[in-house]
Amino acid sequence: MSSSEPDPGLRTVKKQRTRQTIADVAIALFLDRGFDQVSVAEIASAAEVSKPTLFRYFASKEELVLHRFADHRGEAGRVVRERAAGLTPLDALERHQQERLAARDPNTGLNDTPEVLAFLRLIYETPSLSAHLREYVDADTRALAEALDPDGRMAARLLAAQFTSVRQVLAHSTWARLAAGQDIDTVARLAADETAEAFALLRDGAATHGF
Repeated sequence: MSSSEPDPGLRTVKKQRTRQTIADVAIALFLDRGFDQVSVAEIASAAEVSKPTLFRYFASKEELVLHRFADHRGEAGRVVRERAAGLTPLDALERHQQERLAARDPNTGLNDTPEVLAFLRLIYETPSLSAHLREYVDADTRALAEALDPDGRMAARLLAAQFTSVRQVLAHSTWARLAAGQDIDTVARLAADETAEAFALLRDGAATHGF
């Protein structure tokens, strides 16, 4: 490589910075004015990039928000595949969920930082974002079902669907309590108890199928 050619590592860093800048600008505008009231052209202008450049980094307007969930895509399947010896899939998933609650992971809804509360409100109260979030949930469901049973038995697919639905219900309920002003320590205890209750219900059906 000649000295006049840019360092590939530097190019990657610059692309990551540009992507993050575009997303941060977009989310700030959405939180200030509402998702449907902000155009892609406005976002591109505020981020000082062209619309074609914006769409090279994000396939849709919704992805400007939902990319924050990308790191968690397929997480449940990984937890099942990498679980410790002697743990059932549901034991591993419950332990992981409780650990995420203890860490105040925003994806559990258990985080009372104003920015997180506002971000989750944006998603829950914007129909197009909620609909696109369903695509992430569906992908997680398929990955978990495959981890539970590579042969694709219906029981594994049903259990995976139940788990991902339960996870979404728990997260929304937890966020709603915090958004209503409840104390986070009280909400944390409720979230932990309800998570245990949810997994107890899941186990009732799963045990008969070896999960």
